Amino acid sequence: MNLTPKQLRVLDFVKTFRETQGFSPTMQEIADELGVSKVTVFEHVEALVTKGALERDPNKARSLSPIVPSESDDLVFHLAGRIAAGRPIEKCEHQDELHLGEIFGPRRGQHGEMFALQVEGESMRDEGIFDGDYVIVEKKQIARQGERVVALLPDGETTLKTFYREPDGTIRLQPANPAFDPIIVRDCRIQGVVIGVLRRY
Repeated sequence: MNLTPKQLRVLDFVKTFRETQGFSPTMQEIADELGVSKVTVFEHVEALVTKGALERDPNKARSLSPIVPSESDDLVFHLAGRIAAGRPIEKCEHQDELHLGEIFGPRRGQHGEMFALQVEGESMRDEGIFDGDYVIVEKKQIARQGERVVALLPDGETTLKTFYREPDGTIRLQPANPAFDPIIVRDCRIQGVVIGVLRRY
């Protein structure tokens, strides 16, 4: 779990306070201890909740509670199917799950809407995305220049490429392999942005 030093201070204080007092500190008590404002404390607490280090009930006072990782916990992504990294393939519905805990061991956290796709083909190899890899995709409908995206093409096929909007208004879906030509379209639907790649050896 990637926590900043200030987030660690907040988490450690909450743990110590609960151990010594038998209940959780208030935001003001945390602010007094750290010498910061309540607004700053709230931001740190929200980050800790998002990262799965703390949980709280916003409708109850003194509800902050550290989350103790459990060996049985498993981070699971919906495995939506396979994604072409060569020629586009037909979109397919695939009901399955990718258990990251089976690959990397158990972890816990809260995440936005994400899903996994398994790559087929070598068109993204020069960006380190190879045939058989899993890409973790954050569900988004808008992409920025140079982001690797899952794009639904006008013909209903999907592909994994780097997104560029050209000055003439067209969209260039750029492969990362000189053996493949870019896909130029007037429009496409962005289904998500790649945020990570997983590979088993």
